[in-house]
Amino acid sequence: MSKLNSDDYAVGYGKPPASTQFRKGQSGNRSGRPKGTNNLKTDLNEELQESIMIREGQRTLKVSKQRAIIKSLVVRTVKGDARAATTLINLMHRVLDFGVDLTAAEELLNPDEREILAALEHNLRQEAIELANPKPPEDQS
Repeated sequence: MSKLNSDDYAVGYGKPPASTQFRKGQSGNRSGRPKGTNNLKTDLNEELQESIMIREGQRTLKVSKQRAIIKSLVVRTVKGDARAATTLINLMHRVLDFGVDLTAAEELLNPDEREILAALEHNLRQEAIELANPKPPEDQS
């Protein structure tokens, strides 16, 4: 016995009346997305892969728009543009794998350097604790 024919079907949250439910094989969005329509990711990827001509010094190069954007970002970073540098560094961290192995980095330190580093870490932790828990001012009377 189906729920549509049952007299004891409870109507409530998440259970619409049987008369308003979609029938088998019937969609709630009959027209849907038209065939051949791309999503944003596809459109962006296609646009970035299109070629353009750029000048680099005295020569003209044909490169993708994506490559031109990266070249522009690197040039602006080298010239000292802080915003471009931040954007480039963030992009590098997201795209490139900079999985730094800390144990390998620690092996490069000699025992004296490790001791200095541990003392510096201890001092920084103490300062952070003191900033988080300030002492009340003392009375001058």
